[in-house]
Amino acid sequence: MTSPLDPRTLDVDTARTRLPGMTVIDVRTPGEYAAGHLPGALNVPLDQLDRALPALRRHYGELLVVCASGARSENACRLLAEHGIAAVTLTGGTQGWAERGHELDRPASGARRAWAMERQVRFTAGSVVLVGLALGLLHPAWQLLSAGIAGGLVFSALTNTCGMAAMLSKLPHNRPRPAELDATLAALAQRG
Repeated sequence: MTSPLDPRTLDVDTARTRLPGMTVIDVRTPGEYAAGHLPGALNVPLDQLDRALPALRRHYGELLVVCASGARSENACRLLAEHGIAAVTLTGGTQGWAERGHELDRPASGARRAWAMERQVRFTAGSVVLVGLALGLLHPAWQLLSAGIAGGLVFSALTNTCGMAAMLSKLPHNRPRPAELDATLAALAQRG
């Protein structure tokens, strides 16, 4: 039996048929969102979701929450459920949508783009491991840096969370500009 806080899910094909009647909230970073998002999706990064709660409470339509693969959107749906807001998550996320051959919207040229968070995590973790191994040639204690990253990755897999992604999401290229988030919240309020 599922808890009321367990997110409901929609598969890609079902979501595609119901998309015109849904409000889509993309909880990825602005850079990830700019790289391609579901048609009509509004970008409210997961760490900014609290700011959107008042507008989401007044919203009467069905909410579909998406991210890259589904993990962040599940967390967002749980948070929304804790505040009495019903939402569903897209199984497989934006990646699953694109893999099924469905179009992604992209902003006009000039919009900032960043690597997907998963790619940023892989690059950062790999770089830190290599640095730890290289410095380990100077002194073996530096190998603990690589061991720490390996332990963090195992913990991340076991808990389906990612501390490194949470840290990377704080970098300037992953943060929404205040005007962008304000425009998104205004658009959300109009749809209510």
